[in-house]
Amino acid sequence: MTEEILADADAVARRAAQVIAAAAREAVAARGRFLLATSGGSTPWAMLRRLASEDVPWTRVHLFQVDERAAPEGHADRNLTHLSASLLSRLPAALAGLHAMPVEEPDLAAAAARYARTLRAEAGDPPVLDLVQLGLGADGHTASLLPGEPAPAADGPEVIATGLFQGRRRLTLTLPVIDRSRRIVWVVTGAAKAAALERLRRGDRAIPAGRVRREQALLLADAAAGQAAAAGRG
Repeated sequence: MTEEILADADAVARRAAQVIAAAAREAVAARGRFLLATSGGSTPWAMLRRLASEDVPWTRVHLFQVDERAAPEGHADRNLTHLSASLLSRLPAALAGLHAMPVEEPDLAAAAARYARTLRAEAGDPPVLDLVQLGLGADGHTASLLPGEPAPAADGPEVIATGLFQGRRRLTLTLPVIDRSRRIVWVVTGAAKAAALERLRRGDRAIPAGRVRREQALLLADAAAGQAAAAGRG
């Protein structure tokens, strides 16, 4: 895993947008399309606002969700609500495909299986995404893969439904599909993430983030998270 420690959250958002835009152009040149999965959070939403104005071949982009809360359409808890406001409403051209997680379905296990079928239809069997953007929780979770829960097997489902976490059930991609992606970009900001970031750097498999594949991964962190983590090592 390579690292870039940037001045602040805004710099992280700007750099992440640049990295994703470049990856999109490369993927379209090589394979004719770009398969991107994004996570939620204030810095990723700022990243998406910047991405909307980058040079991206949007008509060749398929956009997936890393995870989503089970909440009504348009609810502030939904990552899709912020994704729409930050990116989709600002695009100069329509995406090739927006693949939102179907969390309005009453049976979330069935919804997870349906989204896995969508992934396989669009990204192959097993599915391979071009880039997955991940965040990091202060407890070491990433996507909606939570500490203390068993890690899915390498041949396990690509999408699962979780129990209650912070008041909501969720759908989430699992490590097998995240690890198969061609590239992983971590976006981590804030001093509250410093301890978890240090565990991620060490590859601490006791937390979900520490179990994510490190090859072809780029960590973009702000000074508050990155320098605090470095100080903790000193």
